[in-house]
Amino acid sequence: MKRRDFCKLSLSAAVAGFFGKTLGIKAAGAVPAEKTEKAKVYFIREITPENLVKLYNKVNQNIKGKTAIKLHTGEPHGPNLLPRELAKALQAQIPNSTIVECNVLYPSPRQNTEGHLETLKTNGWTFCPVDIMDAEGDVNLPIKGGKRLKEVAVGKHIENYDSMVVYTHFKGHAMGGFGGSLKNIAIGCASGKVGKAQLHGAGWPTGKEFLERMVEGGKAVSDHFGKQITYLNVLKNISVDCDCDAHGAKPTCPDLGILASTDILAIDQASIDMVYALPEKDKHDIVERIESREGLHQLDYMEELKMGNRNYDLIEIV
Repeated sequence: MKRRDFCKLSLSAAVAGFFGKTLGIKAAGAVPAEKTEKAKVYFIREITPENLVKLYNKVNQNIKGKTAIKLHTGEPHGPNLLPRELAKALQAQIPNSTIVECNVLYPSPRQNTEGHLETLKTNGWTFCPVDIMDAEGDVNLPIKGGKRLKEVAVGKHIENYDSMVVYTHFKGHAMGGFGGSLKNIAIGCASGKVGKAQLHGAGWPTGKEFLERMVEGGKAVSDHFGKQITYLNVLKNISVDCDCDAHGAKPTCPDLGILASTDILAIDQASIDMVYALPEKDKHDIVERIESREGLHQLDYMEELKMGNRNYDLIEIV
């Protein structure tokens, strides 16, 4: 049996507990059990501000000092944005925290800082400071082991933060297939004029080349913060399109819950596993988007770059 097929069988077993079929609260992870230590991925089914905070408290041990909350604030009036009440509750629990974003490369009001700030007001991001990190330029972060890039330009203000909380709306993506925690920090922290162009590459290649550039960008950010970075994925309003699409398709995938981990590969793998374990009618559209863009290669290349552990325990919190 090919490793990919074997992993798919393992993934189905791993998330069976999520649907209340065979496993208990603690479920096996993405690959067969080994003696090596597994990553921990915490999970809550009901998506509420209180539960988001509860999960954050499971994975916030190394968050200290001035803290950046990286999230996608979206295009004006974006149709599938997560409820702001979730982020508001989270931010209130993190001392000395600021929501951070960077300008975008594609045509949008968010292409420059002035327009970006106006969009923040339009979308209701007014309850705490929001820092456009590349408003004053960029800074280069090294990419250890990258085969596409050796460095990437990120918003210069990243240097002002000691820790980062990656709060991610898990969803589809036009080029990446899906956008999880990796995409959030890779494209999301890259500066609009320089870094995003580096990650997309000359001529905007698609497929594995783009995915590998994106993963390398994410590695630069995760390495920059070291242990002082943690991840939350919200599996709600799962459209095939990103929040960067002002006219994103209506979600056809059901809401699944919230995941939290200190391991970026484990949390994105667990998010994918949950989607793939759904009945065909519920997962068809999002899986077609992921596979038509070779999106699962994100996980393969993250593993190759030793960004985390695909072997995880899924721990449901009640």
